[in-house]
Amino acid sequence: MRDAGGEERVPLITLPNWVKAAAVCGFSIGEVFEELGVEADLLHAREATVRGSDIDRLMAACVARSRRRHFPFALGETFAFEYLPELETFLTTSPTLRESARVFEWLRLLINPHLRMQLHEDGPLASLRLDWQGGGTPQVFQWFVEATFVSVAKFGRALLQGRGDMRRATFQSPRPTYAEEARERLRVPVAYDQLHNALEMDRRLLDLKLQGAFDSLHRQAEQLVARRLAERPAPPTTAIRLEHAMERRPSLLGQGIASSARELGLHPRTLQRRLADEGLRFAELQANLRLKLAKAWLADAGLDIESISERLGFADRRSFTRAFSRWTGTTPSAFRKG
Repeated sequence: MRDAGGEERVPLITLPNWVKAAAVCGFSIGEVFEELGVEADLLHAREATVRGSDIDRLMAACVARSRRRHFPFALGETFAFEYLPELETFLTTSPTLRESARVFEWLRLLINPHLRMQLHEDGPLASLRLDWQGGGTPQVFQWFVEATFVSVAKFGRALLQGRGDMRRATFQSPRPTYAEEARERLRVPVAYDQLHNALEMDRRLLDLKLQGAFDSLHRQAEQLVARRLAERPAPPTTAIRLEHAMERRPSLLGQGIASSARELGLHPRTLQRRLADEGLRFAELQANLRLKLAKAWLADAGLDIESISERLGFADRRSFTRAFSRWTGTTPSAFRKG
């Protein structure tokens, strides 16, 4: 959904959480809206939307105003499913954590299309990784990561009921002055300047039978979620659709815009124009996704560099090495060695 000026608008269905977090941190969220001139129907949060850039401005302003607490931690701790009861029911009646993780894709579609959390498994370790989807990662992204991780850790502990916990939280951002508070709020060791924003856990916990499992209610909740998704007014951006298409079909990563346009059912000029409206170029988006996937696959010791080169659509390993060195200043082999 876009406004009259062509800027993307995102749902503000989590407004009650922002209100509570602001109160915990000692200020009024209403005053922040007024001072920033952010237009939103605060009386009808279920249907309210704001410009995507305003969400970033709101987060930055809330962090600056907070004195008692770091605002993102308060936002994560106070998060609840006020206007999304079917998602909470699906979550709390899930038979396993693996099944409950499906909620993350729905939350992305219903709350913020730019925040994508995915489950990764590597040997005895599993991790929930949070990435920014779209052009250019904003500085405030680290605060959204913090809020999300605190909330996920809270609900994860509620589901596990003392039978397990997260092992570690990692952040791509540099170590902040409030790092000790992060450790206290997350209740796990925290590391910064890492390859991924991730919550790590023992892989065995993914398939542990949860005590709240309720199969019939779980299925009903899933049906209600499907109905809500079908009724949602805001489709994903063209950039997000294109990234998803390339993730489904990695062969598109080595092809031109015509192939990707065909995958999305668009004319190449239409795809080019829509990306331009979102401030992106096809080659830039393709290169960014190639780099993101390259880093992720290089972290998997089971994949050799030749296979990764082929997956990413490069003619050979040498071409991949040249491109990766241009992007990062180091070779794939050196990056893998860390």
